[in-house]
Amino acid sequence: MNKIREISVLEIKSRFDSNENLTIIDIRELDELEICKIKQTIHIPMMEIPNHIAEFDKDDELIILCRSGSRSARVCHFLGQKGFSNVKNLNGGILEWIKLIDPSMIAY
Repeated sequence: MNKIREISVLEIKSRFDSNENLTIIDIRELDELEICKIKQTIHIPMMEIPNHIAEFDKDDELIILCRSGSRSARVCHFLGQKGFSNVKNLNGGILEWIKLIDPSMIAY
């Protein structure tokens, strides 16, 4: 298994602040999104990822987000097996985002 590349919430925030256009895919379930979400994300539930991979360029940077980083790591591995070369796991997921970036969001 290839090593999963990670990106920190601090780097994401810095890149947002620089108005960089990022592709962040939130793979959590809809009920999780209703609790909290990062507005600049694309929602594709984990189990639907295989049905959507044709929508993305295999060379584009894709950042995968879940609650804590474990489901997103599995999706990163899956996408790597499908030939995606620039996939990154959001280290710590939405919980890390809440802790370090936006504590006004509800942690669950």
